[in-house]
Amino acid sequence: MTASQSNLAGLSRFIFRAPNWYTSLAFALLVAAVAGIGAFESGDANAVFRGILFVGQDAWEGIFFIGVPTVVAGFATPWVDRYTGGRLTYNRASLLALICELVIVAVVSVAALVAFLVPALGQSFVFDALMFALASVFALRLLVVMAVSRTSLPVAVLPASIQTAVAGALLFVYSGAIRYLAEGGPIVEAFLTPFLDESAEAPGVLTTLSPQQFGLLGVLCVIYAGAVWVFLVAVDRPWRRSMGVSMLDFLRGFIGHVAEGTRELEDFFEQLGEEAIVPVTVLAFRHPDGEEKARFVLPMIHPGPMGEIGGGNLPERVADTAEGLAFPPHATAGHDFNLVTEREVDRLIDAADRAHSRIEYDDAATGSVRTQSGDAKLLGQAFGGDGLLVNTFSPDFADDVEYGVGLTATEGARTNGLDDVLLVDAHNCNNGLDGPDLGHVTPGSPRSFDMITAAEAAGSELGDAPEAPLSLGTAWDETEWVPQEGIGPLGIRVAVTEVDGQETAYVLVDGNNMEPWLRDRTVDELLDGDLDHAEVMTTDTHIVNTVEADNQVGAEIDHSAFIDTVTDLVGQARDDLEPVEAGMATERAEVTVFGNDRTETLASHANAVVSLGGAFALAVSLAVIAISVLLFFVT
Repeated sequence: MTASQSNLAGLSRFIFRAPNWYTSLAFALLVAAVAGIGAFESGDANAVFRGILFVGQDAWEGIFFIGVPTVVAGFATPWVDRYTGGRLTYNRASLLALICELVIVAVVSVAALVAFLVPALGQSFVFDALMFALASVFALRLLVVMAVSRTSLPVAVLPASIQTAVAGALLFVYSGAIRYLAEGGPIVEAFLTPFLDESAEAPGVLTTLSPQQFGLLGVLCVIYAGAVWVFLVAVDRPWRRSMGVSMLDFLRGFIGHVAEGTRELEDFFEQLGEEAIVPVTVLAFRHPDGEEKARFVLPMIHPGPMGEIGGGNLPERVADTAEGLAFPPHATAGHDFNLVTEREVDRLIDAADRAHSRIEYDDAATGSVRTQSGDAKLLGQAFGGDGLLVNTFSPDFADDVEYGVGLTATEGARTNGLDDVLLVDAHNCNNGLDGPDLGHVTPGSPRSFDMITAAEAAGSELGDAPEAPLSLGTAWDETEWVPQEGIGPLGIRVAVTEVDGQETAYVLVDGNNMEPWLRDRTVDELLDGDLDHAEVMTTDTHIVNTVEADNQVGAEIDHSAFIDTVTDLVGQARDDLEPVEAGMATERAEVTVFGNDRTETLASHANAVVSLGGAFALAVSLAVIAISVLLFFVT
């Protein structure tokens, strides 16, 4: 992961889940009632009973004038939006309406405080602020509707204007402003008679609203709609020029994923995707009677980008298809090899099934060996001439290994003595998202040559190593830790091999990398328990990154408890040792992935939108506010 990609991943701090619509609307009514008590004065409340009565009336008026437009917007917006081809849900629309209500309450409250401190401004200042707030709410809703539903400006105006229109209509009718229109003649008066009921009396603070202020509201809405259109066009143009896709598609998908867990983001990724051919390698262990005991499955794909989007849940999907205990470790592939949709996982599973059906089993294996070159430290073991290689850079920090580096290292091991190779990136030591270079192992870097050299040495050593009967023991604990604590649904899985008295432990944790030193402390503890070799790997599952971009194993859980759990599982696996046969095979799968440099380009553009887009939004906002103030003065 590069610095740009880490900045993009950092956007996950904005991730939330939209509450249910009834929760948002209930809170909106509560806020409206409280605002009504503070804003409206129904009369003299000297007596306790009358005070309670008037407080109740004030709260009701707040619900009527502030809460009702919010509720109507929460229910009507999704209906109108979907009728015009949009995608807003009731949960999203209700949350949006609540946020807009809070904006109105905040603006009017500040304006009321200023008017109280500066009496010369008068009540008209508060009403001007109210019109400004209603227009701002319209602009905010228009921006969200256009971003989420991808409808044109004229069409998006319909659902976006509901909250402002309902609030304006209630104020217009009940403030008395509508009576000014009755002077237009007997026909107009006859039309307005149903709205001129003397019993329909507004709170006193609203009776001074005039038709001119509602006219000003309409003008402001037109100006703000133009500003929203200018902002979206200006921000979207760089995306279309360089990537051929719309930033609004990305924004819509991101909002849908983080707010409601939808897969709309995959639609955007499909527009970016490129076809790729990836190896899928399977190492299976079975009892002599043919029953499978364990299976290592390694598609050369990166399990991202986040949550269950694309291949984010690849490890669990792969594990569900195995007959024995499944071990889906991390392959040598970076974010450019993220799958664009979860549907692509089926192609990998089909390739794994084909590879599994071709496996020829052997009951002999070599002992495990350790090779090292520079920062690269590699644990290898051969089963019937095929090699399982696990690379780590710990205690040095590292993140993903590029696809090309992994292919070269694999071929280096094969040409030096092995028939087939399953090369694992242990992905077990990193310092999170700190620093400009997050340890990406790229072609041509010193670490890439270290890894290739170590793999060649392992292939040569294993190719000449003596073989002996193989035994295998396994253990698994889902653990009590959850994805928010850095551990996915596969928990911790352990496989222990025994060849000619030598025991080697392979520990797989369903997480995304590990905190510094945790891997080394764990391995040291295992070696102190009379094991000959051990390695700890992570699956790099991105399920744990739904809430945080940086959620490594050990960041949220106690290290001693983790080490104790691993130690116990290794002990259980050693007790489970029994003779097995092993074999390996590789198939290729055609899948659609992000593609070369597309992740970096996407990250760069997204970061530019956050930084430059924020500054541009501020400039546009200041411009329209200045125009609004000018209009207030001239009217």
